[in-house]
Amino acid sequence: MKKLIIGALVGGLILFFWQFISWNFLHNSQMQYSVDQDEILTMLDGKLEPGQYMLPRMPEGASMEDSEKYIVPYLGKRWLQINYRDNLQMNMGMNMFRGFVIDFISVLLLCWLFGRFREVDIKSTVLSSIAVGLIGYFTISYLNSIWFKTESLPDLIDAIVPWALTGGWLGWWLKK
Repeated sequence: MKKLIIGALVGGLILFFWQFISWNFLHNSQMQYSVDQDEILTMLDGKLEPGQYMLPRMPEGASMEDSEKYIVPYLGKRWLQINYRDNLQMNMGMNMFRGFVIDFISVLLLCWLFGRFREVDIKSTVLSSIAVGLIGYFTISYLNSIWFKTESLPDLIDAIVPWALTGGWLGWWLKK
């Protein structure tokens, strides 16, 4: 059990530090600046409740026949997604804590899987770790990029590099 906890702690730290580096250098294309941000924020003030929006969209309860009215007129025109909050807070401490806890739990689950392997070596843990990262990427980030036309290359890099590093660590640490 001690070996799993130490493996998950160090692996969680590998993921955590990678995410810090990644969000500072790779993800700029996913959070662009607008010179009109003040005007846009003022225009939205009081028009939305906190939440996630996709515009255009049919109202709740509308039937598929209503798409002629709510969607068809917008085909070929601009659209957007908004993640709207009414109160910007910079609670980095709690966000970083929660991020590390998720990283730790993720690597702990990976350690548990490796504990079921007949043989644990660096090659199998690196390849298996990359597979786990790619499964997450394909079923979340890449799938969203298909539907919502978002940039996902930074997410692909995040699915490979830190999971390969974590797999290398675990292959060395957990070898039987």
